[in-house]
Amino acid sequence: MGVGGNAARQTFRSRAQEAAQGSRTGEGVLGPQEFVVPLRKGAGRALTHLCVPRPQGEEADLPAALDHADQRRRACERPLLQPDDRRHEEGRDRARPEGARGARSQRSAGVRRDRRPGEVRARTRLNTKLEDAFRRQADACERSGSQLYADVCRRLAHDDAVEAVVGDVRWDTPIRLLGGLHYLALTDGIDPWASPHDTLVEQRERLSRFVREQDVQTNEVGRCFGLLPAFLGLAHATGESLDLVELGPSAGLNLVFDHYGYRYANGEWGDPSSGVSLAHEERAPVPAELLARRVTVRRRRGIDLNPIDVSTADGVRTLTSFVWADQQARLEQLARAIAVARAHPPELIQGDYVELLPQVLADRDEGALTVVFQTASTQYLRRERYADLRAVLADAAREAPLGWISTQRHDEEAGEFHGYALEVALWPEREARVVARMGYHGEWLDYLA
Repeated sequence: MGVGGNAARQTFRSRAQEAAQGSRTGEGVLGPQEFVVPLRKGAGRALTHLCVPRPQGEEADLPAALDHADQRRRACERPLLQPDDRRHEEGRDRARPEGARGARSQRSAGVRRDRRPGEVRARTRLNTKLEDAFRRQADACERSGSQLYADVCRRLAHDDAVEAVVGDVRWDTPIRLLGGLHYLALTDGIDPWASPHDTLVEQRERLSRFVREQDVQTNEVGRCFGLLPAFLGLAHATGESLDLVELGPSAGLNLVFDHYGYRYANGEWGDPSSGVSLAHEERAPVPAELLARRVTVRRRRGIDLNPIDVSTADGVRTLTSFVWADQQARLEQLARAIAVARAHPPELIQGDYVELLPQVLADRDEGALTVVFQTASTQYLRRERYADLRAVLADAAREAPLGWISTQRHDEEAGEFHGYALEVALWPEREARVVARMGYHGEWLDYLA
């Protein structure tokens, strides 16, 4: 899969989320009129509002934005995953993580002395929040077929070493930590799963930085199995030509959906010679007449705060780290999709998609329906920010017809089930409605329309 190498000596080229990303005056900042940069002529540089046709997705309420040195075109001070042997301020020892290596009664006097009034109570609340987050993630992993990650999450739910690594707890903290552990396995060749506690203790600084700075990547190619019928439906309603804009595309693998092959109960679609062939469970089949439709994609653009460049080995490792380590079929599928997307690179625009979408949608061409779509990334938006996004879409739909395909947020769904509700709109003619339900990774599809 091309994931070898030692990323411990490389800088993770993640861009700042919701940060002031401008370089110093005159240092390589491209204006909107200078969007496209050829892949191997500067694609690795972090430039404000940079659009890169990259070969081959989560705007969120995230920690404070980073100002990496590579954004300022200076040498990075240190890589993202790198041991930090510095002593604690004022020469004190860091508090040692608790767990299998030490009982609470054996904590050092220095640790006890450093506690302030109310610290124990706050720590208890934090531990409870951590435990709940990891238990929920364990259940989700088990339902999605990863017994390894379910078992690891249940062990981490009671591991005192976790708190020292993750700091403040978010709902996606377990996913970030699992991604960091997998990244270590890919870069260092270690087995973090046999003894997660030991790995947390030995690699605390590296994992802490990964959890703090690396966004969750949502590039799941299997979701194209559910997206394809939605694209075909919009193309059938308006003509065969579509211009695509994906929100939170990560590496842009779903932007090249038409270069994959598909097998449904009622027919096949796409390129039968493609390295990516999707044939998943259908709980209600896609109609044969819909699969007989064709679509022409004229333009593929994606907007992501931290797009992944899979022309680089570290980009591949980063993307791979968020695929669950015991799901070999997904890992192999990802590798094949990367090869396809390298041959058909989409345009990836770096930035906040809520801010940049009006500018992108102002650049619509006649003769094709512009379709904005996303899978999973809006889950990472605060409610107010999501409302801003919907307002941007509504404004754009008043200017010209606009298609919309989206997995619903959990606070939008009617009823509870394990998966995503997929909604489709064709504004201004047709408001959004749920056309299908599908597994989180596209492993099953229940077609409703």
